[in-house]
Amino acid sequence: MQKKESKRYTATKAVGDLAAFYTVDQAVEMLAKMPKAKFDETVEISARLGVDPKQSDQMVRGTVSLPNGSGKKVSVIVFTENPQEALDAGADAAGLADLIEKVNSGWTGFDVAISTTSAMKDVRKVARVLGPRGLMPNPKSGTVSDDIPATIKAVKGGRVEFKMDKTANIAIVIGKRSFESKQLAENAEAAIQALVKAQPEALKGAKFIKSLTVSSTMSSGVKIDVKPYTA
Repeated sequence: MQKKESKRYTATKAVGDLAAFYTVDQAVEMLAKMPKAKFDETVEISARLGVDPKQSDQMVRGTVSLPNGSGKKVSVIVFTENPQEALDAGADAAGLADLIEKVNSGWTGFDVAISTTSAMKDVRKVARVLGPRGLMPNPKSGTVSDDIPATIKAVKGGRVEFKMDKTANIAIVIGKRSFESKQLAENAEAAIQALVKAQPEALKGAKFIKSLTVSSTMSSGVKIDVKPYTA
């Protein structure tokens, strides 16, 4: 007996051909026409990469400053010898020995951890807590800095981190379903360009970006043509 399609899937199929490839603008417009959930879904660009995740010199990570923000309220803590400066700049928590002790006890109720360069020697004590959760401050992700106010402003204003997983896939948040299509398209383009720039120098003879899709939390994925980004 043939399984009956859900109303959501039937409505999604009516939007367009999900097996076809589209420009970023077209893909975002298709997404906008798909059924929405009762909450403001997160929108992501997902990529399948042609790197070997077992090779440390082919790891892919970086940041992108989304021109229209991420739509998410970001909770930030700062490991610093001058906590008042960080708190005045908008940090949700700041400190050094006291903050390290709190994190070591298992507290991870934040989205981003920032550290000053000099504090990093102490912050390494919580690497076993922060590392597995992807929260460890890192110069490559821009979360180790001596300009704490500017870093907090960037993170809270729409700077998004991305990091490849163990299967060579990567997802980058580009906004919310409540965003206008133009805003999502601009954010998507910025995210893809940041990903292109993050191509490892060690990658030889293989296509870096094998596939791209855009989707929201509850939607199907819309395929993006990778040709413009693989020259």
